[in-house]
Amino acid sequence: MKIFQLKHRIGPAFQVGKKDYLFFSGTSYLGMDQDPHYEAVLFDCIRQYGFNHGLSRVNNLRLKVFDEFEVFFAKKAKAEAAAVMSSGYLAGITAWQWLYPQSDLCWIAPDTHPAILPLDLKPDYQLNFTKWKNHCLNQADALSSRKILILGNAVDPLKAEIHSYEWVKEIAKKHEVTLLIDDSHAFGVLGKGVFGTYSQWIDPQINLVVSGSLGKGLAMPAGIILGKKEVIEGMKSQTVFTGASPGSPANLQAFMETQDMYQAQSKKIRDFSSIFSQETQSFSSVTGSGQFPVFILNDDSLPDRLEQSGIIVSSFPYPKPESPKISRIVLSGFHTLGDLMVLIESLYQLSEK
Repeated sequence: MKIFQLKHRIGPAFQVGKKDYLFFSGTSYLGMDQDPHYEAVLFDCIRQYGFNHGLSRVNNLRLKVFDEFEVFFAKKAKAEAAAVMSSGYLAGITAWQWLYPQSDLCWIAPDTHPAILPLDLKPDYQLNFTKWKNHCLNQADALSSRKILILGNAVDPLKAEIHSYEWVKEIAKKHEVTLLIDDSHAFGVLGKGVFGTYSQWIDPQINLVVSGSLGKGLAMPAGIILGKKEVIEGMKSQTVFTGASPGSPANLQAFMETQDMYQAQSKKIRDFSSIFSQETQSFSSVTGSGQFPVFILNDDSLPDRLEQSGIIVSSFPYPKPESPKISRIVLSGFHTLGDLMVLIESLYQLSEK
């Protein structure tokens, strides 16, 4: 596929020369950045708080909005406490730097995001998630009681696979378990409402921590950590938290003021995911789940053929230039039902050729 370089925000469609394209890529799952009503609220919040807030959270002059946002988000996510930071990557680093030294063992899912991965460790890429899960269960059964840190993603966005962590409860019957999940691709589209998967995996025997980016589904330049009060307080005592500038206060305030818009967009993208899944279930070249707005293209020729039809999908080597190309269709809340039907019809026509 050719590379397109734009000088404006990315939305559901764009034009290069005289040709129009529909865009089905990126990670703007809810499409909030294209909603004019949300934009109006955000601009008001920017006028109130400015474009940026560069002071440390422990400065003697503080903005209330950070504490208010943490209390609001934690309550909605069913967590005791939260720590908001400038990015999901920094949130993940802050989480593992606190948790890893307190563990005897660390078990890492094969698709674990680098943000929550301790520097001296790496997953076994030869295992898929199911084989890794079974390996963990077998190890847990063979070992005497230990402190075990388990790391993983809520969803593998490169394979469009949603993960279950129900099995961790079995390990927690014998061991002291901390479960750290990256929810970057879950916020807005998985779990209850727009607040991710924390409420799904709460168990009194597990020290559950969820971290992730709020910049994908929720359109905020920030990251968050959710967990028990004493755990979050411990993480906030680290220099990686106290020495870092926080995220944009205007975006946090706008999020709290526009919950009706967020909930509406979340319902919309869940509906679109279900519709697309049902309409393409007969295509062997398209795989995915009706519960997640990312679908894998198994035919290497499809991205170029779709481009010729005026549709741009995600298709590039990842995570390194020499890595295999990964091709995906990504749905967004900024698409219309008409956009979705154009995509589906194009796939039908290409499947007939």
